Parts: sequence; structure tokens; C-alpha cells
Amino acid sequence: MCGRFTLTTTIEKILTHLQLPFAENFDYKPRYNIAPTQQVLSVIGSDLGKTLTYFKWGLIPTWAKDQSIGSRMINARSETLNEKPSFKPLISYNRCAIIADGFYEWKTTQHGKQPYRILRHDQNPFAFAGLWTTWQSPDGEKIRSCTIITTKANSLVEQVHDRMPVILTAKSLDLWLDTSLNRFLDLEEVLIPYPADQLTMYPVSKLVNSPKNDTIDCIKPDHLA
Repeated sequence: MCGRFTLTTTIEKILTHLQLPFAENFDYKPRYNIAPTQQVLSVIGSDLGKTLTYFKWGLIPTWAKDQSIGSRMINARSETLNEKPSFKPLISYNRCAIIADGFYEWKTTQHGKQPYRILRHDQNPFAFAGLWTTWQSPDGEKIRSCTIITTKANSLVEQVHDRMPVILTAKSLDLWLDTSLNRFLDLEEVLIPYPADQLTMYPVSKLVNSPKNDTIDCIKPDHLA
């Protein structure tokens, strides 16, 4: 699964590396411990190209009676994506990419669970494949929310967990956000593990165990682990 991640770089680097249009006065700040139910920086596609936006992390289906279900729908398994009623209707037109530059997983050890941060070797930002929707409460409040799609872990990540988020390459990002594609058969090829040799990981402080902690200390290496 993917339950925490980071986005610590500058907005300029995000726009340049992911080839996104310039976002003047866009509300952005680095994050070191992004948690479910929080706002996450994302990209959606349209006929006019890619657009930056924010979603609440944790999908709230349109049929939900209240928004609390979102905290239990932070991830969607790629293997059953086209079967689950909460996700299948969104594949055609409600795809998004959630921007990150690292994610956390916890390894079970004899001393308890040790958190690790996983990121690209070059430390550049990347994007997770995701789905989004808009939910409206009985009193008319509208919330746009998303979920991160997961797949089986690659040989690096499986050392700490058996699942990992779907990380999109530059090519698969364009494919995933292409609004002319609306069949799952055209899209499932991107829902695969990211190459292990392009990632690295290291142990970090247990500060990340609490979403209240969102400082640079969260991503510092834990040399005692």
C-alpha cells in the first residue's frame, strides 16, 4: 500500500521535470509527511493539456452517505481496479496523477516497525497513477478526492513491503492522462512496478509515524536503524 509520501522539491522543478505548464501564484509548499485526508498536489488531463490541482487524499465515492469512507479508500489495487464498483466508473474519464518525490513504507524488525523512505536515484519528482471523483454532501458541500493505485512490489520495495504505488514514467504519465483513451485495456500496461534499479531507499526517523510531524527531520537518514 501507500500510506505516506513526500514532496519536498520546488514548484519550478516539478513543472520542469514533469513538463507541466507554468502555474503563476500556485499555492504550494514542500511537504515531508503527507498523510491520508490531506490535500495532495495532482495533475489531470484535458483537451487543453495538463492542469495542476489539489485533491483530498482518500476517495469518497459519489454514492457515499458521508465523507468518512475516504480514510479507508486511500489506495486502489491495480489487479481489481476494473472490477470494483467504486473505481471502475472512474477509469474512463477520472484519471489523475498525484505528484511526489518519495514515499514511506515500514519494515517489521525485532525492534518494531522501521520506516523507510523510497525515492528515485536522481531524487527527481515523479507521479503516482490515481483516480478522482467529486462527492456532494446532503447540504451541498462538494469535495474532490482521489486514491493512489498500487501494484505488486519490485525487488527493492519487497524488502519492506509486498505492495507499492504505481509510479508513472514520463511516457506512461502522458498515456495515463490522455483523455482520448477511455478503455481499461488501453491503460493497464502502465499499472506495473517501477524499475527497482531506478529507485533507492533508506531508513528514516520514526517521526513519520505521526502525521502531526511534517518537517525536514522526517526525511533525514536514521543511522542507528
